[in-house]
Amino acid sequence: MSEGDSNTTQRPDGRAVDQLRTVNFKNNIAPYATGSTLIEWGDTRVICSATVEESVPRWMKMQNVEGGWLTAEYSMLPYSTLDRKRRDITKGKIDGRSQEIQRLIGRSMRAAVDMIKLGSRTIWIDCDVLQADGGTRTASITGGYVALSLALAKLQADGLLKCDPIVSPIAAVSVGVVGGDLSLQTLVDTLTARDFSGMGYAFLVSADGKILVHPDKALVMKSLKEAYPQETPRISSDFSEITVDGKTRIVSFTPIKGLPSVNWYIGLSVDKDKAFSMLSEFRTSAVIATVIAVV
Repeated sequence: MSEGDSNTTQRPDGRAVDQLRTVNFKNNIAPYATGSTLIEWGDTRVICSATVEESVPRWMKMQNVEGGWLTAEYSMLPYSTLDRKRRDITKGKIDGRSQEIQRLIGRSMRAAVDMIKLGSRTIWIDCDVLQADGGTRTASITGGYVALSLALAKLQADGLLKCDPIVSPIAAVSVGVVGGDLSLQTLVDTLTARDFSGMGYAFLVSADGKILVHPDKALVMKSLKEAYPQETPRISSDFSEITVDGKTRIVSFTPIKGLPSVNWYIGLSVDKDKAFSMLSEFRTSAVIATVIAVV
């Protein structure tokens, strides 16, 4: 299946910029798993399985946590890349990338399931990459959910589940910036390096008010309303005033042009007192220069 059609530009494989790679599922590919699928997303292929254990982790028993648990494991097989990838077991530990991805998969799956309705059991989602051509983590989340759905349907059919514990279906896809030569890290470095002579700083927000880049890392991925609950600035070229740490700051936003796939704004926040002080100094210098010129 695919989405959209754009004639403005094409990718190297001929797809439009807003067009997904073809996605196919081959279900029940692992007969001993409770649910399984082979997801083929372009040339990326991942086997995803869901296996049920009629018990919960020890920590849940010790803490008297009700319901069940859902966790995930992710690995890339040695032949999934052009150069053979060493198995984690040969290194004695799981690599940081695989650990981060399997945590992401597990959290995504848990967000889709009511753990109380799941009952006192554990579901393992195993994602093994057969061929990697980009987007393996998003393919794993999408395929993992399909395998999970098949497993839960089997539990219901076998009378082990009274009702469907799915809260909301999930899927994932990777997106990128098109229409401009823009490195996100370059953008981050450029924005955070600007202090405007000590008066302020620049930051990046999305059109819905999500802070994407900010000198204060604690504010990244928060909404403007969460970051400034009392005086939320408007995303506008007009000036807004907010109070931060007892000081008044002037905030304004300018849209980033030339990037049709995103709707981002550069925000500028300056200290009002410092800005007006500098303006006053500039006006005084201009008057002195004028007088000297006249004399």
